[in-house]
This record gives sequence, C-alpha cells and structure tokens, in this order.
Amino acid sequence: MESELKILLVSPDLMSTSRIAGLARPLPASVETLRSIDDEPRGGPFDMILLDLQALAGDPAVLVSRVAALNEKQRGQTGKAAKLIAFGPHVQKERLAESVAAGADAAVSRGELLGGFQGLVRRWLT
Repeated sequence: MESELKILLVSPDLMSTSRIAGLARPLPASVETLRSIDDEPRGGPFDMILLDLQALAGDPAVLVSRVAALNEKQRGQTGKAAKLIAFGPHVQKERLAESVAAGADAAVSRGELLGGFQGLVRRWLT
C-alpha cells in the first residue's frame, strides 16, 4: 500500500485503542479514536471505520446506522466512503450478524481482528 491508510476506531476501550494502533503502524496506517459515538472525528477522510460492538452499549443496528451517517457525511464532502467493519466477542454472533444486516461491510470477532489485522485490512481495502 503506497500511502498511509487512515482508520477511524469507534471505541471507548483504551486497550483496544492501543492494540489496534500498534497493529496498524506497519501497514502503514494511522488510527484516530472516537471514544463516543456522539463525537465528531477530527481527521479524515478515512479508508476504514472500525466499530467496537463490545465496548459500546446498544442495538447494533442503531450503532451501525449512526456510524454510517458519519461515513455518508465523509462521502458527501470527499466523494469517498470508508469500509465499515464491526467487531466484538465471538460469542456475540447475533450482534455481529445484526451489524452486517444493518449495513456494515463486514463483522468479525475481536480475536479474528486482532490476530489477523494486517491481512484483514488488506483484504477489505483491495
């Protein structure tokens, strides 16, 4: 990948934030974190948005639609939409499936995301 990727992580979880930032560095990619779904991102445009279903309470469909609205705003400003990827515990298969049904491009378990981060990012962005 020629230029640095920009990833938006929507999660209040500091452990996820630091782990994902470390995994993104070799891509190379930078990670901006939104600790609350009500916040506005400072950077962008983003290539990917990661939505933490474990750290954010609420209906996955509502969470995805709120993040999708941020993505649509970016598309309106830049003509470019980011891939929206939801992640959460593997035992919450229903929440992961609901997020895809609500419009996420993909949903994976937290372990799958952290264990295969670079390969997954490359797959989603090519």
